[in-house]
Amino acid sequence: MKVRKSEERGHANHGWLDTYHTFSFGDYHDPEQMGFRALRVINDDTIAPGMGFGTHGHRDMEIITYVLQGALQHKDSMGNGRIIRPGDFQYMAAGTGVQHSEFNPSSTEAGHFLQIWILPEQKGVKPAYAEKPAANLEHGRLNLVASKAERDGSMSINQDVELYLAKLRSGDQVSHVLRPSRHAWVHVAEGEAILNGQTLKAGDGAAVFDEAALNFSAKSPAQVLLFDLN
Repeated sequence: MKVRKSEERGHANHGWLDTYHTFSFGDYHDPEQMGFRALRVINDDTIAPGMGFGTHGHRDMEIITYVLQGALQHKDSMGNGRIIRPGDFQYMAAGTGVQHSEFNPSSTEAGHFLQIWILPEQKGVKPAYAEKPAANLEHGRLNLVASKAERDGSMSINQDVELYLAKLRSGDQVSHVLRPSRHAWVHVAEGEAILNGQTLKAGDGAAVFDEAALNFSAKSPAQVLLFDLN
């Protein structure tokens, strides 16, 4: 297991946007941090009230957004116009090309969210959009949010990746078995958790390989994202 500490991430504060980059992104470039397997981006973004990203384009990228605090207003060239709130996951397959914008609709509260980019298994697919509310998911377990086969009601994704969310109370314990030749990336979104004996706090990540199992326990209420990758 190789830990990527929160304070080691790239950081930029643009006034309206305060952002931390787990992997190289924008003006932050580290040739040693170009992603992990198909996982290319984890940006930890806080957007000031009334601010956001104007209309811009993406193609051939699987984009997942998870809102932690506040709200995020999304509009895209597929005709989707939604406000996603804490506990909501949003998925967009950029495929052959899509234009979208993202704004904080509140005039008083900052919006805090994770934006995740995953390299697609197939390029040139038709753009797609989906949402999955997670605010009411069961605590103390790994809940499957996205998978290639839409298993267990998860959102479909164009890559052999399974994304899980664990919402943990203090003292909760949960485990995940890694199948042979599989890899994992763990990101602690909130709180503090122990992974295979290693304490991780909010913003920390860990690459896991050559391990049969991942064992989590929560030192405080926590939200943990687990990517099971080929």
